Amino acid sequence: MADRILILYGSYRSDRQGIRLADFLVRSFTERGAEPELIDAKAIGLPMLDRMYKEYPKGEAPEAMERLASKIRDADAFVFVTGEYNWGQQPGLKNLTDHFLEEWFWRPAAIASYSAGRLAGAHASVAWHGTLSEMGMVVVSSTLTVGGISQTLDAEGKPTGDGGAALTRAFPRFADDLAWWTSAAREQRARTSPPY
Repeated sequence: MADRILILYGSYRSDRQGIRLADFLVRSFTERGAEPELIDAKAIGLPMLDRMYKEYPKGEAPEAMERLASKIRDADAFVFVTGEYNWGQQPGLKNLTDHFLEEWFWRPAAIASYSAGRLAGAHASVAWHGTLSEMGMVVVSSTLTVGGISQTLDAEGKPTGDGGAALTRAFPRFADDLAWWTSAAREQRARTSPPY
């Protein structure tokens, strides 16, 4: 059974560099036999959070929210691709994430961060760890951090230079960690219902 992985990306900027990392991850997970799908917060276009999905009467949530809720429920795992804004989380990705809660429960999540500079989005990665844990996901210990995003991945998301070589070497451990937790969570959910 192929792992169904949602790759969540949330930059709304006109010159988005992190989409390169999202594209790299979609391609790399596909090559491993998984079934990744890119969830682009900008393309989905949810409004600033007013009502969570669960706060709508059944069948009355906006269509885009309903479709995304279904995809989240059906996924085996999640990868959050995050840039860093002033040492914090990107508002677009955080807004998309906050529209849902129970839909995320009992599945693993991994974090891939990036920036134009050498810190590679590390502050955002740390911030996301606590947020995702609070939202009912198990956050795997392996992370991907990409500094100098435009020198590490070309416009098609293909690795270039020394940074690209380092990313290529780091990806298998990241993917193996996520795959192990994905399998463990799927088997446990099949064995017994979650406690809540």
